[in-house]
Amino acid sequence: MTSDLSTRQDDAASQDAHSRLLELRASIDNLDSAVVHLLAERFKCTRQVGRLKAEHGMPAVDSDRETVQIRRLRLLAEESHLDPEFAEKFLTFIIDEVVRNHRSL
Repeated sequence: MTSDLSTRQDDAASQDAHSRLLELRASIDNLDSAVVHLLAERFKCTRQVGRLKAEHGMPAVDSDRETVQIRRLRLLAEESHLDPEFAEKFLTFIIDEVVRNHRSL
């Protein structure tokens, strides 16, 4: 009888863990969607910046701004308990894509 109770408790714990896993995955899916939408909005803005730079003969790259932005994002990452190295790699990846788009204009 003790074994039967133990098995039911294990089954209930397993079911709870599975339910929690599904909840967490749903949250991750929602966050991934938000990230994609935010990136789309960011690139809409950077396309406007690129057009403005092209129209006025400004350089596609602004190294000073990139340095400031990377420093700012690293600080935000630290405050948010996110690895600053990861945050820098992520922003650098985005900046590289923005610059590539600006140069194509």
